[in-house]
Amino acid sequence: MADRTSTGGSGNIGSAIVNALLLYGINIWPGWEVLPFLTAGMARVLDLINASLIAGIVVGVVCVLIRSRALLAVGNLVALGFGMAAIIRVWEVFPFDFTGGWPGWPVLVRVLLVIGAVGSVIGAVAELVNLVRALAGIEPRPRRR
Repeated sequence: MADRTSTGGSGNIGSAIVNALLLYGINIWPGWEVLPFLTAGMARVLDLINASLIAGIVVGVVCVLIRSRALLAVGNLVALGFGMAAIIRVWEVFPFDFTGGWPGWPVLVRVLLVIGAVGSVIGAVAELVNLVRALAGIEPRPRRR
């Protein structure tokens, strides 16, 4: 039986809407091609970026419809996995051209990718803990105000 504790329904819908808008903006209008610092290599990373955004949309919608802490944790793990795959692909391809701009841009972008990867790992560990707690029936601690 699915537990009916709050899984942040409005946050899930908000996240799904943002992901849908990003998916639309990157692929349809105005499209990634309008950004002058992106190279044709972006086409090589777009599939994983799209998969990550779609996973986020699906997780957000499903978790609003089926309110289960365990399902939310599994969904977030899947979305984090797609996100990590996208980060790794962007690192490998590095579809950016900062010629003529500030020379520190490539280093800054790499640092941001590392921060994203570290955040994904931390998020995955937290979701694994949430999954174990949900499956064991351990209620989350009430938040102190």
